Amino acid sequence: MKKLTRNIVLGMSLSAMAVAGSAYAAQGTQGDGVTTRAEVEQRSAAMFARMDVNKDGKLDAADRAARRAAQFDRLDTDKNGQLSREEFSAGPQRGPEAGAQNGERGKHHRWGGRGRGGHGGMMMGRGADANKDGAVTQAEFTAAALGRFDRTDLNKDGQVTRDERQQSRKAMRDEWRSKRQGAAAATPAS
Repeated sequence: MKKLTRNIVLGMSLSAMAVAGSAYAAQGTQGDGVTTRAEVEQRSAAMFARMDVNKDGKLDAADRAARRAAQFDRLDTDKNGQLSREEFSAGPQRGPEAGAQNGERGKHHRWGGRGRGGHGGMMMGRGADANKDGAVTQAEFTAAALGRFDRTDLNKDGQVTRDERQQSRKAMRDEWRSKRQGAAAATPAS
């Protein structure tokens, strides 16, 4: 049976970890679809604590490597350092269709499966490193989450509603679409 190497699977796990980097979830803790600034602060602190595997107060390459290794180890059920197709296929599924397999996880975390490979979290991680030292502190992580919250809070009342999230997503998609079209127009045809 053909085996997948550890490096390939570790690379694939980046998108799953990237999703974890976005400390701003789509639903409020009360289940009403409203997210408050305080909720974002609490969630970003909790998420940072989970992601800071070595508990050194910063998110860096060491934490990413530890999370990837742990994810690989969970999938490598026979502990031989390689993943067979069977092990890979039996691993946790993602997306809305995974709800039955993963309990309620698929239902409550659908927001994490959106986008191409979950790169939104990666962008937040890079953008959160305010001093560009290659590591993200809890203060930087929380500031990035609150900055995104503030941009989404269109009426500046300290709460983000479903409608505000939808409007913000549409504005962002329109902006990205415009940039892509502008880049495509600037590229000379061969």
